[in-house]
Amino acid sequence: MANAVILLCAGISARMRNQVTDKILVPLKGKPVVNYSLEAFATSGTVDEYIITYRDQVQRIGISQAFEDHPIADLNIRWVMGGIERQDSVFNALSQLTDNISYVFIHDCARPLIDQQSLKKLRDRVKKDKAVSLAHRITDTVKYIESDNEDLHQLQLTNLERSKLWAMETPQVFERNLIIKAYQTLNEKKIKATDDTTAVITYGHRISLLENCNPNPKLTIPEDITMIENFIEDFKLS
Repeated sequence: MANAVILLCAGISARMRNQVTDKILVPLKGKPVVNYSLEAFATSGTVDEYIITYRDQVQRIGISQAFEDHPIADLNIRWVMGGIERQDSVFNALSQLTDNISYVFIHDCARPLIDQQSLKKLRDRVKKDKAVSLAHRITDTVKYIESDNEDLHQLQLTNLERSKLWAMETPQVFERNLIIKAYQTLNEKKIKATDDTTAVITYGHRISLLENCNPNPKLTIPEDITMIENFIEDFKLS
């Protein structure tokens, strides 16, 4: 029995407003973003196989260079070309798992603050529940609008009960056969998903949540760089 992690790096950094070519390679306190996630998994002892999805050969070379002269360079990393959408990258990576893998972590490498303790808790929980996602409670007041129209004038807002709202994070971890069948169902039904729990829910399986009380933000816009560096300084992750 062995575990794998799929580290997603193939995004195009569209919301970085051309200020950053590739957010995965942005230095945070002198270390590339992608290194933080890989180091967390490598030092936690939770996985045996590493799969990195990449956008193109230029990015693959850049990530490889980020690992040079570092202990994580010795890991047995397998490379898989990503797809147009996030779910395409995940599906491509799932198809490349070796036969001995029982459980699969899926993690957006744009979340560099993932900690070892959370990884260990996820590993232990998935053996019982088969599908677990790191998540945090939503503390803001959230409103729902019927239309996605950009005109935000005179809207009919619907209140959502905050106590029942959770924000999904990664890693999300699944029993191997479950997540493969779930993604096959997602593709057959032509449903778009922004996270992996959507695939499992579509397949008809329930999700367990592991509450995360530590910061685990996703690097999305340029202003996030300073915020995440401040967290790194506070938690001494560099």
